[in-house]
Amino acid sequence: MIRDKFEEAFSPEWVERNITYPAHELVVLRKIIPWEKIVGRLAGFYDKNRGAEGKSLRIMVALLIVSRLRGLSDRELVREVMENRYIQYFCNVADEGLRTFLHPSSLCVFRRRVGEEGIAAVEEEVFGTLRRAGVIRGDDALTDSTVLESDIIYPNDVQLIHKAFRKMRAFAKMHGIPLWWDDRELRRLWREFGLDKKGSREKWLTVFNGMFVPALKIFQEKVGSLRTSGRRKKKAVRMLGILNLLEEQTLLKLAGERHINDRIVSLDDPDARPIKKGKSHPECEFGTKVQMTFDRDGFLITVENFIGNPSDKILYGDTLDLFINRMKKYPDTVVTDLGYRSLKNLQNTPSEIGHVFMGRSDDVAEDKQDFCCGARSATEGFIAVAKNLRGFGRSLWHGLKGHRIWSLLCQTASNLKKFLQLWFADKIEEESMTKLGLA
Repeated sequence: MIRDKFEEAFSPEWVERNITYPAHELVVLRKIIPWEKIVGRLAGFYDKNRGAEGKSLRIMVALLIVSRLRGLSDRELVREVMENRYIQYFCNVADEGLRTFLHPSSLCVFRRRVGEEGIAAVEEEVFGTLRRAGVIRGDDALTDSTVLESDIIYPNDVQLIHKAFRKMRAFAKMHGIPLWWDDRELRRLWREFGLDKKGSREKWLTVFNGMFVPALKIFQEKVGSLRTSGRRKKKAVRMLGILNLLEEQTLLKLAGERHINDRIVSLDDPDARPIKKGKSHPECEFGTKVQMTFDRDGFLITVENFIGNPSDKILYGDTLDLFINRMKKYPDTVVTDLGYRSLKNLQNTPSEIGHVFMGRSDDVAEDKQDFCCGARSATEGFIAVAKNLRGFGRSLWHGLKGHRIWSLLCQTASNLKKFLQLWFADKIEEESMTKLGLA
């Protein structure tokens, strides 16, 4: 069960006594976020009549937003709520039971429950509020892509096999099964590998793979005969599939293959891929591709996540359609770089779009060239801010679904941050302020 109604936790006296700065960013955001709509949409993820009553949706959503606004982990977030009156006010956490209002693990459970669909609902409602108020105008579509790095160490093939043994060791411990390989020998080899700084990686890969192949065959038999809960069985089968793929790729590597499709770089995040974006440093990043569109003010209109590195040329049309659907209108100008340039994309851009700039000044009329070149430069700046200040530099959650949830929350926080930047600079129009209830 869940409470699907928003209930104010604070009395006017409490607010007057504790919220002494009414222009604080969290006080402002508390007024403009459509809590009722968000709670109403998320209530559908719970049974109204069965089960224990869950945590307040109003609190849980606010906590997720604050975590990305402030760049906090789940544990840090709960601690900050206990210490900061403005975060308590934003999250609607009353003084009663403040010290025990939430365990950090509840945030993980909540994210898993509502999933990508629920987090997308939060982002859509926040975005829609800003768009309808005229804050996000979307007159121009600035498009680029980058890499959302995974939270993994730099991979090497020997390390992956050693990690596979650690996975099988955890499986054996969980189900009370004796280890079926010489673990003492494995540990000895791992120490020697770590000390052999100038040794041949191919030689060591052959040695470790010689232990891994027979161990994996026995692991497959044990998974097949496993008697346990459906959830644990499913988890073991999924891990077996990843380890089988690792074996196949290791054999290709030993056979001299340099380019392996869908190469695994992490057993914890199997959707991560090595991606090169033409930069001198880092030459290669490990994660998922993120396709972004901004308007000229820097609001994030669309964010899409992809496994691997699909061509920007291929993604252009669908990304533009998504931009148009979100803004409910055609942009006046589309600005991309040469990576999106193709005759097909130039010809298939809707005629309602007045100007299309794909990396060459002569794509647009002379009186529009300075604007487009400036917008292209601004796109690089927006990407840099997104990666270094808005959370798109590294995802702390694994798998494409985890990266997607991370991206949606970062997109929500990024647009709220941009709104605050314009609000504090007095660049929000009076009509928009009135619609948001701030005038």
